[in-house]
Amino acid sequence: MVVATVVRDYINRMLQDISGMKVSIVSVAYSQSDLLQKEVFLVQLVDSISKSKESMSHLKAVYFLRPTSENIQLLRRQLANPRFGEYHLFFSNILKDTQIHLLADSDEHEVVHQVQEFYADFVAIDPYHFTFNMPSNHLYMLPAVVDPPSLQHFCDRVVDGLAAVFLALKRRPVIRYQRTSDTVKRIAHEAAKLMYQQESGLFDFRRTEISPLLLIIDRRDDPVTPLLNQWTYQAMVHELIGIQDNKVDLRNISKVPKDQQEIVLSSEQDAFFKANMYENFGDIGMNIKRMVDDFQQVAKSNQSIQTIEDMAKFVENYPEYRKMHGNVSKHVTLVTEMSKIVEERKLMLVSETEQELACNGGQGAALEAITNLLYNDSVSDTDRLRLVMLYALRYEKESPVQLMQLFNKLASRSAKYKPGLVQFLLKQAGVDKRTGDLYGNRDFLSIARNMARGLKGVENVYTQHQPLLFQTMESITKGRLRDVDYPYVGSHFQQGRPQDVIIFVVGGTTYEEARSVALFNATNSGVRFILGGSAILNSKRFLKDMEEAMRITQSSASVI
Repeated sequence: MVVATVVRDYINRMLQDISGMKVSIVSVAYSQSDLLQKEVFLVQLVDSISKSKESMSHLKAVYFLRPTSENIQLLRRQLANPRFGEYHLFFSNILKDTQIHLLADSDEHEVVHQVQEFYADFVAIDPYHFTFNMPSNHLYMLPAVVDPPSLQHFCDRVVDGLAAVFLALKRRPVIRYQRTSDTVKRIAHEAAKLMYQQESGLFDFRRTEISPLLLIIDRRDDPVTPLLNQWTYQAMVHELIGIQDNKVDLRNISKVPKDQQEIVLSSEQDAFFKANMYENFGDIGMNIKRMVDDFQQVAKSNQSIQTIEDMAKFVENYPEYRKMHGNVSKHVTLVTEMSKIVEERKLMLVSETEQELACNGGQGAALEAITNLLYNDSVSDTDRLRLVMLYALRYEKESPVQLMQLFNKLASRSAKYKPGLVQFLLKQAGVDKRTGDLYGNRDFLSIARNMARGLKGVENVYTQHQPLLFQTMESITKGRLRDVDYPYVGSHFQQGRPQDVIIFVVGGTTYEEARSVALFNATNSGVRFILGGSAILNSKRFLKDMEEAMRITQSSASVI
């Protein structure tokens, strides 16, 4: 049950039975060189194909599309004036009968050779991590009274995506959801209705083993994780620079060569990244140094070309040499840029206080540390805001007066601060709204676990935080996930401990959580977890979603 493999298999099946040159639309699961081996010589987006009039009747077109009404209309227009000799249509989710009839009516030139459903309506980022990349990710934060039509579209997209994930895995899950979230409850019930009623035949795989568990939770149950700075490789790149569909845009960084302005960071295609994506920043530096040393040895051996045999060997190994050179250059550039950002924004100082707020008690010391950082001119406005938010989440009930003083100091020090944003966060994700034991202080077992962890010490002060998701996985593994907090949908209950669990986070996942899932899977046999979400967050995206949700909420209140 590995999502990246499922998507690659779908694309293999799409391309292997169609001989000759092709044009294709594919996902992050395939590299350009992989496609060339499948005789794919042109890759385009469907709307860019519409803009071109050039006939390419010698090519066979392989379309891979979401079955949206917009895509169906684009296809109909293209089939009216076909540019390609053959059309092979693959849709990433369930097609409606009406859509099939529309396509059939549009195929007057009889160029469509096949129409199939290949359920890959998600982006497989890593083997155990997928996302739906939803642009309107802020909608889940809107209060129930606002409920715009776009929130229903949001829920529909999540339900469609979850359906595709389970159709791809050929399983029908038992569904549980976080009781305190209205949006999560709506998605859970609509997903169950689709899988057990509307399309029950499609999901009836007649399998006898224990059904997988789909647990749907709300991002607001753990607002701390997306607010923290990150110190492991993949998570840190996303936090400080940004990753989109396994690609990193370096165009805004000076002195980066043209061929390095957009780089790919994929555990499927980059052995160094796969080995180091979960390592902490200090170890990455040493591992890159070793990689540079290895490359220098190879470069030296290439300089001593004396004979025809040496030359032939060099030519034979040149593609591998070029690949190695590109890889070394890529990782050196990333680590150099991140080191610069860490120094400029004094992130080691900031992050130490963040980790103390997330993991340890001590309100007086925390208040003093934050106050000092608020008045430190090297600390950015965003970092100041995140520190105050982390303090507010931890101590919202302890001292309201101190909290108000901190809000005032933040407003006076940060010109860009939007008044009310911290209060909006507390309304959305404060202690009264949360289900999980975010700070490990609600019951004796959690307190004892934290004490034991404190006595053992932590390997690294910057990576001591553990996402709430880790506790959730432990609870599932030990059969301790409380029915009252995470009820089942309908009468479909779990018979025995699940072997496969998909945890879907409405509001988005983080790479820190993806790391927790990968490490948990590597060390625990018996239960395998996959993490999915509506988006992949860093602190910038989380704050942007919150600002947009607050703006809509305030404008709705003024209309009422």
